[in-house]
Amino acid sequence: MQMVEETHVTWHEHSVSQDERERLNGHRGCVIWFTGLSGSGKSTIANLVDHKLHVLGVHSFVLDGDNIRHGLNASQQMLANQHDEEFAKRFGLGFSAQDREENIRRIGTVAQLFRTAGIVTLTAFVSPYQRDRDSLRKCVESSGNSGDFIEVFVDTPLEVCEQRDPKDLYKKARAGELKGMTGIDDPYEPPPNPELTLQAGNKTAQSLADEVVAHLRSVGKIK
Repeated sequence: MQMVEETHVTWHEHSVSQDERERLNGHRGCVIWFTGLSGSGKSTIANLVDHKLHVLGVHSFVLDGDNIRHGLNASQQMLANQHDEEFAKRFGLGFSAQDREENIRRIGTVAQLFRTAGIVTLTAFVSPYQRDRDSLRKCVESSGNSGDFIEVFVDTPLEVCEQRDPKDLYKKARAGELKGMTGIDDPYEPPPNPELTLQAGNKTAQSLADEVVAHLRSVGKIK
């Protein structure tokens, strides 16, 4: 016997297309995927870009890694406070390679929905694995317009990230108190061909945000 979800889940096309929503907004929708080490400046830059776009009248929104981990992609420990142990174990996400893959898959799906609504969607996630980012790009661009996925590599040297270390993650990892820290005992795979690379080790966050806005203009996403 087949389960209901196996036989009755179908895709329903929207009566309002992405192009129609974009014409109403006055700009194109896209996913700007900021990737880089913890402490590289992803969230700071993304929020500055969001503010600059808001001033310009562009519909935008930031999906931040830490914020998402408080809700949609909560940990087992967080979910255990509201649900039973079985539920928390099944749906909670940690930081293993597999959990990180699911974390990115879920948020990529949300970002894609925002993009189809004509919103400039800014995401700030370490997203250390190239295969996950490639999968997101394929998903976004296969269901929309070419160039809707803009990968932005926030290229900050590890030593600079460690100096910032706002959550003491690197300090704990170096002391052996934290396992699976990207850049220390877990790999980070830099994008080989990002649409934009931000040299965040020697430039201000404001100037880097300006670079992102300039790029969006150059590729015709905003006026």
